Amino acid sequence: MFGIGLPEFLVILVVAVVVFGPDRLPELARQAGRFLHQAKRFATNARDDIRSELGPEFADFELSDLDPRNAVRKHIIEAMDDDPGETVPVRRGLRPLESGERPPYDSDAT
Repeated sequence: MFGIGLPEFLVILVVAVVVFGPDRLPELARQAGRFLHQAKRFATNARDDIRSELGPEFADFELSDLDPRNAVRKHIIEAMDDDPGETVPVRRGLRPLESGERPPYDSDAT
């Protein structure tokens, strides 16, 4: 959960009890729960509005698709999966090297 382990969670809990006191802690937990519920509802409504505005071709749209890293990964993977049987065009007069064969060396070109 949010990258927090049990020891970190216990430290946060102890600090919260010390700072806020055991009397106010349940009310603060309720407020935090309401806030998270409203934030989740807001994100879901935003996603649904975007889906309806973009049309049926974006029915699988998620808000995480707006992250540039995820978008690049998604499109690179789609591009790689488009045609796995596609062959690289070979220039005329060239052939693949045999196993153990050394590529030609042109001393004038280097």
